[in-house]
This record gives sequence, structure tokens and C-alpha cells, in this order.
Amino acid sequence: MNKRFRKIVIAGGSGYIGKVLTNYFQDQTEEIIVLSRRKSVTMENVRTVQWDVKHQGEWVKELENADALLNLTGKSVNCRYHDKNKREILESRVDATNILGGAISHLKNPPKVWIQYASATIYKHAEDSPMDEYSGEIGEGFSVNVCKKWEGAFWNQHVPGTRKVLLRVAIVFGKVDGVFVRLENLVRFGFGGKHGNGNQMVSWVHDEDLSRITDWILKHEQIEGTFNAASPDPVQNWELMKAIRSSQKVVFGLNAPTWLLRIGAWIIGTETELILKSRWVIPKKLEELGFTFKFKTIKEAIHEITKK
Repeated sequence: MNKRFRKIVIAGGSGYIGKVLTNYFQDQTEEIIVLSRRKSVTMENVRTVQWDVKHQGEWVKELENADALLNLTGKSVNCRYHDKNKREILESRVDATNILGGAISHLKNPPKVWIQYASATIYKHAEDSPMDEYSGEIGEGFSVNVCKKWEGAFWNQHVPGTRKVLLRVAIVFGKVDGVFVRLENLVRFGFGGKHGNGNQMVSWVHDEDLSRITDWILKHEQIEGTFNAASPDPVQNWELMKAIRSSQKVVFGLNAPTWLLRIGAWIIGTETELILKSRWVIPKKLEELGFTFKFKTIKEAIHEITKK
């Protein structure tokens, strides 16, 4: 069977979303190169190459003649925001973007397209109106500043032979890993009530739709710019938790007030922002240009994720 792509490079592709994208494109691509800091076993047409986000090396040649570069690199934000972690969160994103841009700029045959997976948390804590790519208001604080510098680094790269697309990705839901699995476990153990006042908006995207958005960008060679990668059906936190409880046939779940969440976050080494910030993001540009979501509503997504 003829493959659609000769080579796709996934930088920072050893994590959850990287594995989702690898699985999606594996049958369509002659070779997938995963750039990772860690060694990994090579399987079939997927090969892991070690790289360093601060120094160019042998890994640069893997970018030659690539159909696409998908950049997912960045330290997890699921940690405490002390000075060391803050520095690593920022530097891991900006350094990777700069080193990739520098590498691409010197290639004879650079990647046809560079898709940068950034974050929808760049928008403000939104309780009054949804945020789209045209009128959405940029927020304030550490996470937003990281996003602004990250996006700035991407758009500052001069790579004239490569099309550039930036995705502001919402919370990704899927079967295997990520946020949904953790919320599902809370429900199973009786802690599936609302978080805080429960009114904060949750923007999400099914991991299959994130792969489909990527595929759609590769197909439509005229598309460039910034897009919100989020389902058109954001929900409030209490609605989300109710839907997950319903999928598990759990009638009741203990609520988690803000003060308790702060204690719990400190114990497990994370920040309450990840669950209390109201992210009300809609994919206006994607829908205007004709992209159709497979999982438009939270009920559709949860049904697919939880089905046996």
C-alpha cells in the first residue's frame, strides 16, 4: 500500500500526545522519527533519535526532506511552580523552538510544514465570554507569560521554505493517559464532585480529533497561522464531572472546595491553576475553514473513551 507521507518528525514525541500522533500516522508514513532525550526501542517504521534542545547535532539531518515537523517539546506543567520548575518549563519550550528554527534555516530541503503545539491557557480566566482567535483576550500570570514567550519564539523563526502553524491546544482527553484518566479515577474513588465552585469552563479536545486536526493541516497546504485546537462544546467543571459520573454509573461524588484542592495540590506536587482556571476557548477558525470535529460534545467524547 502506498504511504501518504515519506517522513514525519515528532520533536518531544515520547509523551502521551506524541504517542497518539505516532499511532495515528504510523500506517500512513514510511518513517516516523521521534526526537527524544531518552533512548527508546525502535519498532517497525518508528525510530527514536536522541537530541538536545540546547545544541545542534546529528539529529538535525533527520529534518531533511521531512513532510512535517510536529513539535511537542516542553517540561510538564503538572508540577509545583517554584523557581527551578518555572525556569525549566519556560526554557524547555523556548530553547527547543529556537534550536529547531535554527536547524531548519540551514537545511537544503527543510520540512514542508512545522506545526507547533502550544497551549490554550494563553487566554485569560474567562467566565464572561468565549475566547476565539480573533477577539480572545490574552491573560496574565506565569503560565500566560510562558505561552507568550513560547509563541513569540516560534513566530520569530525565519524559515522561508517551511509553512508554519501554531495550535493553541485545550485539555486533551483520551483512553490511554492524560487528564481524563485521572478524573475518571477520582470518580471511581468517590471524589467526583465539582472542583472549587464548579463554574469554571473546561475547554477540551479528544485526542483523535487532535490527530485529525493535524492531518487536516497537512492536507490543506494553504493554511498557516494560529488556531484553537479545542472542541466546540466547552463545559463547566460541574457538568464535566457529572458526565463522567454518569458514564461510570456513579450517583454521588464528593465536592472539592478550593481550600482542599490547594492542600491536595501541595501534597501531590502540582498547582490548582490546572483545574481551577476557567478556559473558555472555541475553535472559530478551524470551523470557518471547514474542519469537522468527530467528537463535538462532551457526551460523545466520554462515550467513546469509556466504551469497552
